[in-house]
Amino acid sequence: MSKPETPAASNFLRQIVQADLDAGKHAKIVTRFPPEPNGYLHIGHAKSICLNFGLAREFGGDCHLRFDDTNPAKEDQEYIDAIESDVKWLGFQWAGEVRYASSYFDQLHDWAVELIKAGKAFVCDLSPEEMREYRGSLTEPGRNSPFRERSVEENLDLFARMKAGEFPDGTRSLRAKIDMASPNMNLRDPILYRIRHAHHHQTGDKWCIYPSYDFTHGQSDAIEGITHSICTLEFEDHRPLYEWFLENLPVPAVPRQYEFSRLNLNYTITSKRKLKQLVDEGHVSGWDDPRMSTLSGYRRRGYTPESIRNFCEMVGVNRASGVVDIGMLEFSIRDHLDATASRAMCVLKPLKVVITNYPEGQVENLELPRHPKEDMGVRALPFAREIYIDASDFEEVPPAGFKRLVPGGEVRLRGSYVIRADEAIKDADGKVVELRCSYDPDTLGKNPEGRKVKGVIHWVPAEASVECEVRLYDRLFRSPNPEKSEEGGSFLDNINPESLVVLSGCRAEPSLANAQPEERFQFEREGYFVADLKDSQPGKPVFNRTVTLRDSWGQ
Repeated sequence: MSKPETPAASNFLRQIVQADLDAGKHAKIVTRFPPEPNGYLHIGHAKSICLNFGLAREFGGDCHLRFDDTNPAKEDQEYIDAIESDVKWLGFQWAGEVRYASSYFDQLHDWAVELIKAGKAFVCDLSPEEMREYRGSLTEPGRNSPFRERSVEENLDLFARMKAGEFPDGTRSLRAKIDMASPNMNLRDPILYRIRHAHHHQTGDKWCIYPSYDFTHGQSDAIEGITHSICTLEFEDHRPLYEWFLENLPVPAVPRQYEFSRLNLNYTITSKRKLKQLVDEGHVSGWDDPRMSTLSGYRRRGYTPESIRNFCEMVGVNRASGVVDIGMLEFSIRDHLDATASRAMCVLKPLKVVITNYPEGQVENLELPRHPKEDMGVRALPFAREIYIDASDFEEVPPAGFKRLVPGGEVRLRGSYVIRADEAIKDADGKVVELRCSYDPDTLGKNPEGRKVKGVIHWVPAEASVECEVRLYDRLFRSPNPEKSEEGGSFLDNINPESLVVLSGCRAEPSLANAQPEERFQFEREGYFVADLKDSQPGKPVFNRTVTLRDSWGQ
């Protein structure tokens, strides 16, 4: 059974789209999701995906998937494949074929030539360091480049020679001629093209000059007929430049840019550069490590598309910056899995129990429900003389309030009988390695007469259970703001050393032997788990903890 998702709430962008359609401004809306293929998508991208694809779906429009691939030195086909997979996994499908900004490089080049001919662009010989110096600051205006007044003919010649590959990287650039005294730094003669002798994953070696993101983005929107170009707030200061290009070029359409607040999540890093650093330096196993904030990581950890879409809807869309508590995301996945995950039992730290008064060789096939509320059927669980319980469920000297198994005490086995601990067998070091217990045959499915048994523990049959590996994942960072480190250190100083604990030799009930990759369960009394997407195999399951049953971080 699928849990219903949070209904869509009104927000300012929905209102804008509705008003534009009502006014006849657009016959159909067209949005786009334009990632740069220089890393995997993270949880912040999920908000943008849900917003852009969601608006198109809600209002009967189209949403394009376009890769803004203007920096080949940092881009890779692996990232393109992962991004496409993530968008589909979240439940969305783009209109038409996948698009690439690189498909428009010829048109962008021609428009750059038009700007040169109109006296609105020039070739600049300043080095990057000199350009920063000439640019000024937030309190001081910039200075014109000494190359700003080159003739149209000279600029056309130099730009053609840049394209032909005559000059080394970084020696020249093409800049728009706008206003070096503008209070908006983005309008201080921004770069349109850089020289970069790099192989491109789509265009090969055709180009050795590449357009800037700012020059590419708006014109790509215009070529595709985008009606609502929705960006995060950091692009608000770029909007005057976005509009300057559209006003000064013969574009086929004039899209409008709107900004919303990006998703900032505590205990989380979403900088692609820092996520890549975590991967490159081996702090995690890869971009899809279940501790990563990437969508691939969340998927491998057992998060569902529904839970992430619900989370994005709960967070909402506005223009106010803030930090969202990661507990909200964890609540969303708990809420979804509580309703949809099959129940099962898995003993993480097995302690053997021999039930001395149970007949040797006898096996009872018990049936337990797969879910306490939803009709998911039943699972078979054989009960025999030897079983495993978790070592933490027996204490010789119990702490206050302990309601599990103690010497001479009784406890109920989930879905089975009441047992009493009669003897603890220890090794040479005094460690308890086995329990001898007795069972009450009259307590299957009912309470014993004349006495109360408070505790209920989980168990698995010794012979029929399957050995498995369990990976206990937790938050990768121990600080709510991992970007800040004490004494000027790195964000790496905030890595949680307990973010992954691997347990081998765990014992799972027989129904889990052939758990399929991405099949999700609630391990009773332990948490929510998923069969690992990569490493879990029939007969040799590997389970990742998605989330604990309750929020232990909030305590």
